[in-house]
Amino acid sequence: MQSVPLYLSEMALPKYRGAFNNSFQFSIGVGALIATLINFGTQKIRGGWGWRVSLAMAGLPSFILTAGAIALPDTPNSLIQRSTPTKDLLPKAKMLLQRVRGTQNVDVEINDLINASNNSSNLAKTNTDQFKRILHRECRPQLVMSIAIPFFQQVTGINVIAFYAPLLFRTIGLGESASLLSAVLTGFVGMSSTFISMLVVDRFGRRALFIFGGLQMFFCPLCIGVVLATQLPDHGGINKTYACLVLVLICIYVVGFGLSWGPLGWLVPSEIFQMEIRSAGQSITVAVSFLFTFIVAQTFLAMLCNMKAGIFFFFGGWVLVMTGFVYWFLPETRNIPLEKMNQIWKDHWFWCRFVD
Repeated sequence: MQSVPLYLSEMALPKYRGAFNNSFQFSIGVGALIATLINFGTQKIRGGWGWRVSLAMAGLPSFILTAGAIALPDTPNSLIQRSTPTKDLLPKAKMLLQRVRGTQNVDVEINDLINASNNSSNLAKTNTDQFKRILHRECRPQLVMSIAIPFFQQVTGINVIAFYAPLLFRTIGLGESASLLSAVLTGFVGMSSTFISMLVVDRFGRRALFIFGGLQMFFCPLCIGVVLATQLPDHGGINKTYACLVLVLICIYVVGFGLSWGPLGWLVPSEIFQMEIRSAGQSITVAVSFLFTFIVAQTFLAMLCNMKAGIFFFFGGWVLVMTGFVYWFLPETRNIPLEKMNQIWKDHWFWCRFVD
């Protein structure tokens, strides 16, 4: 979560950066779907071994991740930033850039990276602590985004669907096996929509997908809340027609998340920070995401018991707020090199007052 989005953003060409970075969320979706299928397949193993088998199988992808990470090269940005007069890494950075770009003509890009690194080093001399640096006024836009985007990503309610999908589906009247199968369906839908996002994000831009997906995610919880408020009794479930309608609405909601806040919630923070605060900014993003994942997971059942169908209106309201936030405060980052990203804040109607 900390290094993968940054690594992908630094290695990819600006015009393909969105697609490469969204592959991160797509891979998470594939893994979540496989895990759900494993749970579905092991649920009926007798003797209480089902959950043990399911948990043990998580060790295999962990091993593959570790082995694969050993073979990964450093990014050109990292090599240039760590280059010193006694340890000149610039030739190695240029060779790596030529290899990943597939051309020998990388002089313009390598010079831009060197200039960005020099500017970063000059700023670092005045303040060696990245976390102190990111609190400065000129870094205010990036700090706000590093907190707001992961916060909004979690209050969409998507983790409610991910964590408690079987429980939700059983609540609305589906059986135990049917509820797990429904979770498999929503996992497949989410993975497919994220793949579509990979294909279109560099064509239509981040803001367009954020706003389109946000509007889609706003109406679905409202419809679900209305159906459950009017059709779900205090005891028992609703009839199969309304249960299927809720399932369809949840799938449409998951499509909206897979197109927008799922992958873009990791893509945008990974590309907006200048070099001297990039690690600190991504650390804040990950920390905020995990914090609110924990808070939502721990409070959802209590909120569901007290608010009942109103919980879907609660999450729908947050989706409306965050869509408005993107519309007014998030500039477009499509096709802009990382080393020139600071210009978007200077040109923005609100953030220009903070950036010198």
